[in-house]
Amino acid sequence: MAIRPIVLTGNPVLHRPAAKVTEFNDELRELIADMYETMDAAHGVGLAAPQIGVGLRIFTYVFDNEDGVAPRGVLVNPVLTTGKISELAPDPDEEAEGCLSVPGYSWPLKRADWVRIAGQDENGDPVGFEANGWFARVMQHEYDHLDGKLYVDRLNTRWGKKAKKAIKNEAWSTDSTWLPGEDEDPFGH
Repeated sequence: MAIRPIVLTGNPVLHRPAAKVTEFNDELRELIADMYETMDAAHGVGLAAPQIGVGLRIFTYVFDNEDGVAPRGVLVNPVLTTGKISELAPDPDEEAEGCLSVPGYSWPLKRADWVRIAGQDENGDPVGFEANGWFARVMQHEYDHLDGKLYVDRLNTRWGKKAKKAIKNEAWSTDSTWLPGEDEDPFGH
């Protein structure tokens, strides 16, 4: 197991759809173990493979669901079904979202309060569950990474302008990364 560098928003792997996993083998299980270790070192609640530069449809997560289901796990080749997303403006105090690939920032975003997600585990066995509240937000956020989207791509006009300005000021390039556990924690954990 190894902690891997997290790529930042300028990296093209974050902006293209990830490929379906076709082989469930020791190499895949090692990648997933690295993802868990990286996610934990970064104090994240989720980590998608594209965030460590690997364009595969995999994400790990650690977050307690309201009903106690699946507080830690991995989803390979997931399929996501979402509930309705409110059209009200997001509440900056209640709906601020952050991302390890846009480190140190958070902006409010409306998400569905309920999702159903199904996929496979590290052995190719089927897994699936429903998620509510913040756990549903985590599922949607990580799933977006697999489709080449960052949460900042979904922000409304007001918050999107602020995000674009902040990202431009950071001047992150295609090879910008940070290494959890070695580099300064951009979230102050």
